[in-house]
Amino acid sequence: MVRPRLPGFFGRPARTSAAGPEWPSPEKARSQKIAYLSAIDVFQDLAQEDLAQIDRMTRMDTAQKGQIIYAPERTGELLFLLKRGRVQLYTLSPDGRRLIIAILEPQTFFGEMSLLGQSMVSTFAEAMEDSTLCVMTRDDVERLLLNKPAVALRILEVLGQRLQEAESRLQETVFKSVPARIAAFLLRLSSEKEGYEVTLSHQEIADVLGVYRETVTNALDEMKTAGVVDIGRRKVVVRKVEALRQRAQG
Repeated sequence: MVRPRLPGFFGRPARTSAAGPEWPSPEKARSQKIAYLSAIDVFQDLAQEDLAQIDRMTRMDTAQKGQIIYAPERTGELLFLLKRGRVQLYTLSPDGRRLIIAILEPQTFFGEMSLLGQSMVSTFAEAMEDSTLCVMTRDDVERLLLNKPAVALRILEVLGQRLQEAESRLQETVFKSVPARIAAFLLRLSSEKEGYEVTLSHQEIADVLGVYRETVTNALDEMKTAGVVDIGRRKVVVRKVEALRQRAQG
């Protein structure tokens, strides 16, 4: 199997200016981190003292675009909380082809955590753009869940939603044509909102759906000609939601 190069994730140097490293004060950094933690859906019901405890459990790290954050059997049991940027989870075929399992936006989590039923077997996590994450160890997660069962329930809800999305994609793969699957994918990402920009390349859409890039390009060109979408550099803009719904039924 062709595996991607695994650069070091931790220990990336801080951004610098001519005056030297740009470090926020400890108080400001702690306040920003707690505000971020409170925005994550699984932590929204926690009091400030609980968030302060989680702050002490976690460390903040950064990943550059294209950097491998997680690799199977090499990273260990860690839970990543995505603060900024986007991350793609994917597997590789024996010949090195990529199949994207999920594209994660900020305020969510991922990682290998068997006690949560969260498995990353044969799955890689890669930063799609410069990203900032908080990292928790297995021991810290276990301690948190024992003390705050509400967090465990929220995590299970999120995992259940991801399972439903995976089942929907599997049904589409079996029962729908490729153009219909592309239309359904655009509807999901846009939340059926006209004017929404899906910031993915044709290759990334193809990797999500398990098809060839040329197939995606042809389907999007047809939609553009019909006025259903606009196409730009690494983006697709939804113009006609109802027409997209009709195509998604095929």
